[in-house]
Amino acid sequence: MIDNLKKILNEDQDPKAIEKITSKLSNLLMNNEEVGYIAVQKKPAVTILPDSIVVTNKRIILCKPKNLGLSMEFIDYDWDDIAASFVKEGILGADFTFSTKSDLTHTVDYLPKNQARKLYTYAKEQLDLLKNPVAFSAPVVEEVKPIDVAETQPEIVEEVVEEIETEEVTNFAEIIPVAQSGYRDEKQHPDEQPESTERKLSDLSQDELFEKLQNYKKLLDNGLIMQGEYDALKKEILSHM
Repeated sequence: MIDNLKKILNEDQDPKAIEKITSKLSNLLMNNEEVGYIAVQKKPAVTILPDSIVVTNKRIILCKPKNLGLSMEFIDYDWDDIAASFVKEGILGADFTFSTKSDLTHTVDYLPKNQARKLYTYAKEQLDLLKNPVAFSAPVVEEVKPIDVAETQPEIVEEVVEEIETEEVTNFAEIIPVAQSGYRDEKQHPDEQPESTERKLSDLSQDELFEKLQNYKKLLDNGLIMQGEYDALKKEILSHM
């Protein structure tokens, strides 16, 4: 704060006015609050009780002497409440004006032009800092966590195929039992003759033989027996007629 005051005193400031303001501000500043600039009125005539404006990194403070300089009134506005700031330069000095978000406007006139410009520059920086806090803050480096390859790879499940030994079938007769298939090998069972319920042709009459021949003809016509079989049966029947 002392270094900032040295810079201010080199800009045509009244040392007594600055000293008086700083003595009052020492008890008003909050934690981590620093004075950025102090501008003091300089009217054309003799200025006995000048108004002043103080800007810090947290607020704007208006300082107005009261009771013939025996006391001082402080009015402060946080930067969050400030909507905009302006500077208007004239022949005898400059006016610094700022407006609040509640449509209040405050002006400090007869400021030295150089002080008004620096006051405006500091106010502009604080307002820009509120609008774009990322641009003025230190870059944050995000820590990159190493990726565990074992965690990202899916678990491979090996499919086990059980091999069953198969037996080659060389004799297809083993597939279907003889009792179920109804097949009869006459060579293996020569003595076993199927029981015949039909009467011998020699025991039939002429009408029965003729009827039997007609039945064989129907079987041939329906495709149930072959022509050779029909001819053999026909020849056998005709031999008994």
